[in-house]
Amino acid sequence: MIQKIEIQPPFIKLDSLLKLASVSSTGGQLKQFITHGGVLVNGGIVIQRGKKIFPGDVVRVLVKPPIELQVVLSSQSEDK
Repeated sequence: MIQKIEIQPPFIKLDSLLKLASVSSTGGQLKQFITHGGVLVNGGIVIQRGKKIFPGDVVRVLVKPPIELQVVLSSQSEDK
């Protein structure tokens, strides 16, 4: 199941997205997931914590069970 995460345009950084989605309770653990190749963005391994994630991107965290996040624009940003 894919969890949808709403962001304000134009993007969110990968580490901020994972914090927003409560993937881990600590920043150190998030850093480990990312730097050890445990995060995929649109099917490709990403090891940069500051990678820009845009609406439409799909992020998968390789934990058990895997966590899938789809980034969408916040409904509040569409009103502008």
